[in-house]
Amino acid sequence: MSVIQDGGGTAASTSHRIRSVLAIRPFRRLWGVTYLCSVGDWLSLLALTGLVSRLTQSYQWESFALSLVVLTQLLPGILFAPLGGVLADRFDRRKIMVVCDLLRGGLFISIALVGTAWWLFIANFLVGCCAMLWIPAKDSAVPNLLRRPDQVETANQLGLVMTYGISVISGAGLYSLISGIPGYLHLQNTDIEFRIATIAVMVNGALYVTSAILVAVRIPELSGRIARVKPVKGEREGFFAMLRDGLHFAGRTPLVRGLVIGMIGAFAAAGAVIGTAKLYANSLLGGDSTFGLLFVAVFAGLAVGMAVAPRAARRLTYDRLFGVTIVLAGASLLIVAIAPHLWVALIAVALVGGCAGMAFLTGLTIVGSKVEDAMRGRTVALIQSLLKVVLFVASGAAPLVVSLIQRRTVTVFGHPMQVDATRPVLFGAALIAILLGLIAYRQMDDRRAEPILSDLIAALRGRRRRTGGLLIAVEGERRADTATQARLLADALRAEGREVLLASDPDLDEQRLRNLLSTADLAGVRAHALVAAAVRADVVEREVRPALDEGAVVVMERYVDSPLAHFSAVGSVEPSELEGLVDWATGRLRPDVTVLLDRTPTAPPEKGLVEDHWRVQRLLTEMASADPERYVVVDADGSAEEVAARVRAVVVPLVTRSSARPVVESS
Repeated sequence: MSVIQDGGGTAASTSHRIRSVLAIRPFRRLWGVTYLCSVGDWLSLLALTGLVSRLTQSYQWESFALSLVVLTQLLPGILFAPLGGVLADRFDRRKIMVVCDLLRGGLFISIALVGTAWWLFIANFLVGCCAMLWIPAKDSAVPNLLRRPDQVETANQLGLVMTYGISVISGAGLYSLISGIPGYLHLQNTDIEFRIATIAVMVNGALYVTSAILVAVRIPELSGRIARVKPVKGEREGFFAMLRDGLHFAGRTPLVRGLVIGMIGAFAAAGAVIGTAKLYANSLLGGDSTFGLLFVAVFAGLAVGMAVAPRAARRLTYDRLFGVTIVLAGASLLIVAIAPHLWVALIAVALVGGCAGMAFLTGLTIVGSKVEDAMRGRTVALIQSLLKVVLFVASGAAPLVVSLIQRRTVTVFGHPMQVDATRPVLFGAALIAILLGLIAYRQMDDRRAEPILSDLIAALRGRRRRTGGLLIAVEGERRADTATQARLLADALRAEGREVLLASDPDLDEQRLRNLLSTADLAGVRAHALVAAAVRADVVEREVRPALDEGAVVVMERYVDSPLAHFSAVGSVEPSELEGLVDWATGRLRPDVTVLLDRTPTAPPEKGLVEDHWRVQRLLTEMASADPERYVVVDADGSAEEVAARVRAVVVPLVTRSSARPVVESS
């Protein structure tokens, strides 16, 4: 049996995370639907721009074609995103997505059939309205398709890669393929370009219709909801009441309030960059080529930022990482504002893009993993509204401010210097981003007693967030194996001079369980799971956390994974429900190392008890495969002493390496 070493290659870890998320069939199908719709979005931008030019046959219209198409799709985000959030939280999200996709497909087909410029802009506006209803429904449903909350980040990564990477290339390539038909067939008809533009729009409509069919037929899980632990106090069911409740929820919840404030700062800075980019390129004594290089630099930074965000999140909490990355984006924008040379500007712009990519992915992960299902749609819609409104206002206001300031000559130490108006505008946008990033950080940080500087130093040095001590879980299908190996491992670590707390399986505390059950007759799986969670919560708060705070090594048998696998195998409870219950009971305290004892069954699987044991072992193995950085899988066949030697050979070096590095308190 192979042993998965902790801290294996990052590439291997990323590959495992991606495979574990794509192994979830409903998410994999939704990812394919995201591809179709994103290709449709990018294709529509090119196809409608081309069709406008063919319909108007005017130089003035052609010069405004792209901006008018973008504007008519941007306005619905300002007007209809809140409506989409309420619908996503109140109605069946799958049905909303199906209806919106059918409407989008029909509207694009109607554009091709009607063939007039005025209907093109009206229909495009209506398409944008449908998109603003579709996006909150899709984004708020994604976490419900996953098995564990920690998969939200990987799911968001895959979604962003699909939307802004694969789909962009596919959409542009498809448009080029369709546009090249006359050349391929050597056609020279006078209206051939108009017909080709019409074909591109028809193909666009077909993509959305296909998406609607797939969502309706192949992803019924999108209709699922997470049961609420308790209703939001005073929440009402009417449309406007739900809209007000969503705004009140964002205002009174520090996490969401900080998220909104930080997003405003980030989008304001982004809008200022968009509005001044062309003139800024000229201030660097460059032209279109310089503008193109800046464009490439910011998007390359975005891609890198989204790629490294998961590694950064292992060293800083999401709540801290979000505010810090926005502040760093603002600081990088300050460098952009004063950059004297192109190469300095390119590096600084790439840093802005990288920090923005990390902040954007972190924000989406926070919404998906920490905002309850009943409020998630409205939270997503609020962020979408802010994105559209702030970008629209900032990108429009920045050129206006530049025109008012104009280029000025400033004397420094007797030497006249010409300062382009874009520089103070970018400088002001950077200060706004830094200020709002700091406010967001203060709102969201739940560890104010711990200085951020220590976390940042540890992150820069490549250290993972850790507790003061070290939590080692021993998991396995057989209680006798986990009890024996946990005891022997604790003895081995004590022999190494470590302070060790051996915490037994809370389910074995029969006296406390009898006290809890003395007045109740519990027979169902859910009832027993609740009791086990209650006892586990008490053990964690009373024994485990105090020992970790004092820097001890805690060895605990059957901490989380074995009970999860057991209840999932023998009961009808969904794993996601059990995982939510366990997260609540343990305060999301996860082991630094999990030792999984993998014993080969001694008899073939049969109906009854042996079959349950096989199922439990399979579930435990799947957990280890999904998170290889935290697990070590040890062959549990053989005598107790032989197995203990294998466990020691793997765990003791890990504990030694962990103790050799300074540690940072985890959340």
